Amino acid sequence: MRRTDQRRWAHAYLKGLLVTPGKKSVRRLATAISCDPAVVQSLRQFVSLSPWDFDEVVEELTRWVTARHPEPVWSIGRAVLPKRGDRSVGVHRYFDLSSGRTLNCQLGLGSFLCVGDTQVPVDWCLHLSKAWTQDSARRREARIPDSEQYQPLWAHALRLVDRLSARTRSTASVVLVDMSDEPDVGHLLNGLVKRRHDFVVAVPPHLAVLPAGEGASAPVSARTLVSAQSPETAVVALPDGERRVTRLQTSLVHLSGGSPGRCSGPPYRLFTEVVPARAPGPLWLTSLAHHSLAEIGSIAALRSGTTAVIGSMEHDFGLLDFEGRSFPGWYHHMALVSAAYTYRHLHGLTAAPSASTAQRLP
Repeated sequence: MRRTDQRRWAHAYLKGLLVTPGKKSVRRLATAISCDPAVVQSLRQFVSLSPWDFDEVVEELTRWVTARHPEPVWSIGRAVLPKRGDRSVGVHRYFDLSSGRTLNCQLGLGSFLCVGDTQVPVDWCLHLSKAWTQDSARRREARIPDSEQYQPLWAHALRLVDRLSARTRSTASVVLVDMSDEPDVGHLLNGLVKRRHDFVVAVPPHLAVLPAGEGASAPVSARTLVSAQSPETAVVALPDGERRVTRLQTSLVHLSGGSPGRCSGPPYRLFTEVVPARAPGPLWLTSLAHHSLAEIGSIAALRSGTTAVIGSMEHDFGLLDFEGRSFPGWYHHMALVSAAYTYRHLHGLTAAPSASTAQRLP
């Protein structure tokens, strides 16, 4: 940040996120770091109104993380942020596949880098429904820039990939993302192929595919095809460093071009984990068609680690607790929460402040 006062209040906000127990409202953050009642308004002004650039902050955060040599997997996860009412920027009715419920919430997509057994957030996109992008009064009140227009989730995912590619100057990383509820997932797959990114993507069960090497045939659903395969055993590395023997059903496929016998692109590998007495798990499609099942299964397993990180950010770092309504404020809060989480997990645990230091600003 370019201004001294911005750096001062950023330090104060970050310290508050790190040391305040429970809910991370601005008032509670201020109380944890100072006895001055004016600090509440100053923190609120800093996060919601101060004109600092989210992009510059997360670009610096990305540089700090990449200096620690992250693994070549970029994971994209979803943060579902429940809200009351309809005033918070981007709030809309959204069916959350993981909980099976329709929620009133904000929906953010974040990109995560893997450093050892740790995943850390380095960028975010806020999904804006057409009810927001096409309403000039709501846009004006929430200070949504003219450049922000409606984009489907697959387009947000490609946007995050492009931003991370530019910041790391890398196209060699594997993109991991769950798009099992995205009907137009083909746009994402084609976009990743054009960008020369390998991928492991959870796809909808009804995705039309053709078995590789079997000549002309009618397209079938991905779930129907893979469920007919005999399970194979693989030893998969889990996000916590443990290993687990698992059984995977898998098939080499082409993406259907929409008519019998017509396929698009190279062969891909379709796979899913078989867990007895449980509902079918996510259905994955990967461009790493000739890698071992252990390798691609281990990449897919990182999804649970991303979900766990988002859960930790919600419960321990205030991801859910932004009280403002503005578009810039949402991004500012997400950048600061990401920085606090990354600092805690890559720099080391922060000791709780003493009674004296907690009563003065850093």
